[in-house]
Amino acid sequence: MTALGAAGAPWPAAVAVSGGGDSLALMALLSDWAKAHAKPPPVVLTVDHGLRPGSAREGKAVLAAAKAAGLEAHALKWTGIKPKSDIEAAAREARYRLMGAWCRRHGIRALHVAHTREDQAETFLLRLARGTGLDGLAAMQPVAPFPLPGFGDLVLVRPMLGMGRSELRAFLEGCGLAWCEDPMNEDPRFARVRLRAMWPALEGAGLTPARIADAARHLARARTALEAAASDVVARHARIQAGHVVFDGGALGHTSEEVGLRVLAALLGRVSGTAYRPRFERLKRLYAAILAGKLGKGRTLHGCRIAPAPKRYACFGATTLVIVRETGRGRAVTKAFDANSPQRTG
Repeated sequence: MTALGAAGAPWPAAVAVSGGGDSLALMALLSDWAKAHAKPPPVVLTVDHGLRPGSAREGKAVLAAAKAAGLEAHALKWTGIKPKSDIEAAAREARYRLMGAWCRRHGIRALHVAHTREDQAETFLLRLARGTGLDGLAAMQPVAPFPLPGFGDLVLVRPMLGMGRSELRAFLEGCGLAWCEDPMNEDPRFARVRLRAMWPALEGAGLTPARIADAARHLARARTALEAAASDVVARHARIQAGHVVFDGGALGHTSEEVGLRVLAALLGRVSGTAYRPRFERLKRLYAAILAGKLGKGRTLHGCRIAPAPKRYACFGATTLVIVRETGRGRAVTKAFDANSPQRTG
């Protein structure tokens, strides 16, 4: 917790508790830490997803466990029509949306979640199966942005990434705390459940959760280095102002493709105000068009319009690009740029 605080994890905080072994252990550990350091206790949040009859009962069990530990607790309910497909993703989005909204209403800026070493390894393998790139394979971070757009003021904190499930259950047994097992954890419709059934074979081949989690951390270090290189390019070759960016497109030809794609994604995100990145294939096509000098009068991506800068604003010469928010189909970049920039850039 000391290291997490140094990394920017705010306190007081909330903790997401489902009633399973991992989250119940996190609740107990955070409660003990808060008492030992004279900190305000964590607030317990649990979500009744309503996907099966026992979910309300499990929520009440969490409230009872929190009350026994002297903690404030709140049950949040996912209402409305539930999807018939991709239930895992929809339930995850609903949980974070409900808990994020509660935290924001009550002035809490951090939500602690019980991701473990096995979760780290499973996430790596699931993303590998989907063909994701380096950022997806890199480890989940102990302190990370909230995983939904529109919650930029909140952070997600994962204190238990270095701990295993068996360790946490041994801790609960030592404390005399009982936990429940979610039946959905045995449902083979879900990819994570099917993957867990494969662990004995994977471990037999030397692919233990610990080794996979280590590989993810190695990739996380590589991601950090690439992000630093991209930030340096932005600092030297971009002029960021309210509502627009002026950028030297020629700089993309003097750095690696991986760094260049990150630079472009960062600039588009800065202008559009979105926390997520553009789709990779579309980003790559835009990157190639810039390198080839084939932007024409401009292209659109990620809620932005990217085009050669008007001559009077070409502070980087002929390769100067302007990125503005896309406010209407076919709107000229010069007009959009002028609207956002009453003063000349160069």
